[in-house]
Formats: sequence, C-alpha cells, structure tokens
Amino acid sequence: MVPLTHYLVLGAVLFVLGLAGIFLNRKNVLILLMSIELMLLAVNTNFVAFSHFLGDTAGQVFVFFVLTVAAAESAIGLAILVVLFRSRHTIDVQDLDRLKG
Repeated sequence: MVPLTHYLVLGAVLFVLGLAGIFLNRKNVLILLMSIELMLLAVNTNFVAFSHFLGDTAGQVFVFFVLTVAAAESAIGLAILVVLFRSRHTIDVQDLDRLKG
C-alpha cells in the first residue's frame, strides 16, 4: 500500500510545476491555462488521497465539483482564445494588453 506522504509529495510537485509555469511563462495564454489546470490536478490528487486515507467520500465528491469548474474554465478559456486569435492574430499576453478600453 502506498503511504499518504507519497501522494502528498506528488501533489506538491505538480502544484509547484503549475506555479512555475505561471511565473516563468507570461507570454502564452495557452500555457497559462494549462498551468492552472495542472495546479487544479494537484489539488484533486490531494483531495482523493486524504479522502481515501480518512475513509470519507467528501473529498472525492468535491473533486467532481472541481473537475466541473476546470472543464468549464477550459472550454470558455479556449473559446475566448480562438476569438482573440481570429481578431488579433496572436495569443501573446503582452499584445492582448491593447484590449483595455
């Protein structure tokens, strides 16, 4: 049986990778969205690990809500990116700064 600390370390590594993706890459919106999804995956890993080791299903139920929000965020974010790419011909964050009204 895999101990709880292994899952927590995996979740921490995934979260740090997502955080590094946000701070190191501030140009591409698509990579920023993928980094946010990676951070949500790390949180879900911790929820499932704690839920399993505590014998409670509340964490696993909460994961379904987080996955629903993540799927909606991805769909809406990608739709906005497609519209912005068609109008501006770029998804560079610094070029999108001109959208201020």
